[in-house]
Amino acid sequence: MAINLYYYASPATFYQLSGKLIPWFGWSAAILTLIGLYISFFVAPTDFQQGEAYRIIFIHVPAAWMSMFIYLVMAFWGAIGLAFKTRLSFMMSRALAPTGALFTFVALWTGALWGKPMWGAWWVWDARLTSELILLFLYIGIMALWAAIDDPQRGDRAGALLTLVGAINVPIIYFSVKWWNTLHQGASIKPSGTSMHEAMLAGMLIMAFAAWFYTIAVALYRVRTLIIERERNSEWVKALTGK
Repeated sequence: MAINLYYYASPATFYQLSGKLIPWFGWSAAILTLIGLYISFFVAPTDFQQGEAYRIIFIHVPAAWMSMFIYLVMAFWGAIGLAFKTRLSFMMSRALAPTGALFTFVALWTGALWGKPMWGAWWVWDARLTSELILLFLYIGIMALWAAIDDPQRGDRAGALLTLVGAINVPIIYFSVKWWNTLHQGASIKPSGTSMHEAMLAGMLIMAFAAWFYTIAVALYRVRTLIIERERNSEWVKALTGK
């Protein structure tokens, strides 16, 4: 049976659907986080080179993955909004930005905690670290741009354009360890396979799924707030809020 995407692009329809999805993703995120933390800190073995300090990767790596992935999803929604003039697309992009900024900050902070015992410094102007810092500035800049423009439609378009331009930074972050001589280690998980212990890999992937489910739940909650704010003059919102 074909799915009518335009039907779900309606703010009124999506508002009802998102309200049903939030508990599922929220509880899934909580359960996966508990499982992932247990595996990461009690099941996964001690690394023979880095000792117990390596366990920060179970938070750092999923946060770094999500910081890049959320930005690309924001760029996708921004492009859809510009191409098809869909209001919900712009709202989805706005709803994702704070969580993307949060994960970028967590990735930078946990990276510093990891870098101190490994490199002997909290921060180095490494290509990977610097490009990740630029990503945080992009998130903050986009949100500041939205806040500075009173007209939501103009703000949506301006934010979408900035997001699309800034998307070039994501492949720079990902390939920086290959393009430049950096202190940051390369990817542990590759298409050809991984040398990680099974428990380490399981803990990292479960934490990554937990982070993604959390992102979906929080973004859906935010987009419902944006829908009510922007559609407040609609009859269905007046009936819903009693105003």
